[in-house]
Amino acid sequence: MGERKVIDASAKLNTVESIRADLGRLGVREGDTLLVHSSLSKIGWVCGDAEAVILALQQALGSAGTLVMPAHSGQNSDPAEWVSPPVPSVWLEEIYAHMPAFDPDYTATRAMGRIAEQFRSLPGTLRSYHPQVSFAARGPLAAEITGVHALTPQFGQDSPLGALYRLDAKVLLLGVGYDSCTTFHMAETQIEDMPRKRMGAAIREDGVRTWKWFEDYAYDSDDFDRLGQDFEEQGHAAVGKVGMAECRLLPVRAAVDYAASWLKKHRFA
Repeated sequence: MGERKVIDASAKLNTVESIRADLGRLGVREGDTLLVHSSLSKIGWVCGDAEAVILALQQALGSAGTLVMPAHSGQNSDPAEWVSPPVPSVWLEEIYAHMPAFDPDYTATRAMGRIAEQFRSLPGTLRSYHPQVSFAARGPLAAEITGVHALTPQFGQDSPLGALYRLDAKVLLLGVGYDSCTTFHMAETQIEDMPRKRMGAAIREDGVRTWKWFEDYAYDSDDFDRLGQDFEEQGHAAVGKVGMAECRLLPVRAAVDYAASWLKKHRFA
């Protein structure tokens, strides 16, 4: 959404202070460990843009809290699967040979939104080492959350999601739907019947740039909206607004456990 449309659609001005107050009403508390998926434009016009939202989140969490965001880089993937847009098949081998290797300091996020990209680029933010689905974090638990990230399964126990599960963190869906709730993917790794697929990415191995093929689960978020609504109807999620953005706040551990049971019943029955 262009800025003019955001201004015209905004019922009020949003500031660091007003966003922080909205977060508090939703249930974000000092000392929380919080994974945030976000859409800046859904909040309405914000005085200070993405920076203001990050400041509000950090103030709501306080010095004892840890803020986490996805830093996924889907551009570093098998170009044979690209559809938005696809590339000519004659380019594939050159892409495999020349895609820059993932670098946690330089590789930009893709389709994560302006808030997540600015958060990733802040000095002192830590980032997990995964070429496609890294996470960024700031706060006392940032090193613990980002320190281990297995290439495969990318959303398993040895990943930032696994750390967030063990820490019983919270997830904030700030203006985005349950289809953006990466936490549910961790439940998919616990299902024996999950299909698998070949994936690829450019990485550095022993200091040398290489194209790495690996196998992982064929993650699928198509039914996450329905899963999330059922989870919400069980009373597990707080619902409210930050600015104009519809938001959900939910516990990671309960979300993963519920999702594992739900998927077995509804997707793999």
